[in-house]
Amino acid sequence: MPQNQDSFISSVWLKPPRTQTGQPSLSREQIVRAAMEILDEEGTAGLSMRRLGTKLDAGATSLYWHVAHKDELLELVVDEVFGEVYVPEPGDTDWRIGASIVANGLRAALLRHTWVIALLGAHPTLGPNAMRVGERMIALFSAAGFTGFEVSHASSVLNAHAIGSATSQAAFMAAMKRTGKTPAEVADEVEPFLDRVAPDHPNYDKWRRETDQLHRDPEELLDETYAFGLERILDGLEQWREANRPDHRSGPGDQKGQSCGDGL
Repeated sequence: MPQNQDSFISSVWLKPPRTQTGQPSLSREQIVRAAMEILDEEGTAGLSMRRLGTKLDAGATSLYWHVAHKDELLELVVDEVFGEVYVPEPGDTDWRIGASIVANGLRAALLRHTWVIALLGAHPTLGPNAMRVGERMIALFSAAGFTGFEVSHASSVLNAHAIGSATSQAAFMAAMKRTGKTPAEVADEVEPFLDRVAPDHPNYDKWRRETDQLHRDPEELLDETYAFGLERILDGLEQWREANRPDHRSGPGDQKGQSCGDGL
């Protein structure tokens, strides 16, 4: 691949539409669906243009009609994943519920297609599905009273939590798959070590025994951790939103101004 094709701004979405000079034997939708099936089964290492052509029983010409190389194909499938994320219209629900729906949907989509996590940020997300999500997120937060960069900051915090949680859970699932063991079996192997080092880590040991940390269902625990974090993020955004509404903002000499000066 030419070096300039690896640029962050060398995106399939920035290219002008191709002029139709004939009827390709495959549609872009068929190519993307087949690529996602390979990625879900084998990850990015298993996807190549040749492998995709074999799966579709198609020659290279049919594929290259739509994509010039694998990087462009990956941009298409990333946008397809964003197509699985639902964002409510403003007014359909409370902003907080709407934000939860978005975060939950993003996390669920990433866990269905764990390969996509490593691709986020490789190219600007300018596909139609990603743009739709962005458009509705802006509308959702704007309707709630967030303005300017507040919209970006609030949605970024929400997305970061969903992506971070999905990344941790995907890594755990991959690790379990590599070991060929159940979480309970791994816990049984780790427990003697933790018992041995317990005198050096009394607080951890006490907490571990009180919570029975090792014998909890790890995926259930990860789900609980994600839900707890999401609620605290929304609590913080709600508190900030209420404190910064125009009718709640205070002048420099009042109590709120003094609190801000104290770093609260």
